[in-house]
Amino acid sequence: MAVARISNLYRAVSAAVPASAALQNLAFPAHSRLLHSSAVQSFPVQAPVAKPERRYPVTIIPGDGVGPELMWAVREVFDSISVPIDWEEYFLSEVAFSRSDSIDDVATSIRKNGVCLKGALQSGFEGKDGELATLNTKLRRKLDSFASVANIKSLDGLKTRHTNVDFIIIRETTEGEYSAIEYEAVPGIVESLKVVTRDKSMRIAKFAFDYAVRNNRKRVTAVHKANIMKLSDGLFLECCAKIADLYPRIKFNNMIIDNACMQLVNNPHQFDVMVMPNLYGNIIDNLSAGLVGGAGVVPGESYSHDSVIFETGARHSYAEAVGKNIANPTAILLTACNMLRHLNLDYHANIIRDAVHRVIKAQKVRTKDLGGHAKSTDFVRAVISNVKF
Repeated sequence: MAVARISNLYRAVSAAVPASAALQNLAFPAHSRLLHSSAVQSFPVQAPVAKPERRYPVTIIPGDGVGPELMWAVREVFDSISVPIDWEEYFLSEVAFSRSDSIDDVATSIRKNGVCLKGALQSGFEGKDGELATLNTKLRRKLDSFASVANIKSLDGLKTRHTNVDFIIIRETTEGEYSAIEYEAVPGIVESLKVVTRDKSMRIAKFAFDYAVRNNRKRVTAVHKANIMKLSDGLFLECCAKIADLYPRIKFNNMIIDNACMQLVNNPHQFDVMVMPNLYGNIIDNLSAGLVGGAGVVPGESYSHDSVIFETGARHSYAEAVGKNIANPTAILLTACNMLRHLNLDYHANIIRDAVHRVIKAQKVRTKDLGGHAKSTDFVRAVISNVKF
């Protein structure tokens, strides 16, 4: 009877969400490649059974601020072990708009290659020619890049208040408060619309539970403010609860956003996978990054149905550090390792990951954000010198 009820509910959900069938064909092989996110121990790297059969084209967007410097770090480390990647570079910028490539060309490249490594794009406080949507928002809409994932995990060698932190933040990125629907109704009164739809709420909820299953996670927590935003966040919470019924082996609970922030600071170990709407996810990403060492150490990625954009989990352009050679390459290097696993280049990914972990654990080469005085180039050289085949 229980199986029959679940089967009937699944058919009901599928009928309610036109995108459900497509969800079965998401880039979930990437998820199966991301089992590394729960294992940071350094094991001897196994030599590949055979050399990669081909080279892999990857779209690269350096971004603003220290983005180009961090992408240089990735290229240096990749070149040091001959990673079979061919870069297709595009420049996108909201602050240097005259130099920016066409967003259509960038989206075409990402769709063609299926993979992109992206630096942070800086958003201005004023839209260009009255445009409210940021370049990040436009690119996500072009690709329907709806799920942002941040891997929050403690690193050996970094002293933080909490140890052995390990949880995932999944954020819906195509609607909510970032829908860019704002207007001045009358002088001095601005209205901003928060858009929440059933289809996209069901989609992100299903993504979160599928991610939990494929990565051996045990619990999904929906974060919301349904006690105040009874219709919008209420709809999101309702959708999460419906999808949860399809996954009886995954524990499900929900938490109000303000309480979730407090619980994260007090006891982050209670969380496993967290799923939430757009704005809450942006805030929680950054709060959680602070728990494990800051924005410079958290990897992440964003998924659409047919492509993955690999970018740091906490996205800051760090414009004030441009040219000072002080940015921390850890997050972008770990993000690049995730990208290599997505491409089935596990051998190269493990070599780089282990080298980064050795440098962090040794505590001899620390960039400014980690309380040290090392330059970005020092960190890159240390990683390369710690490569062990």
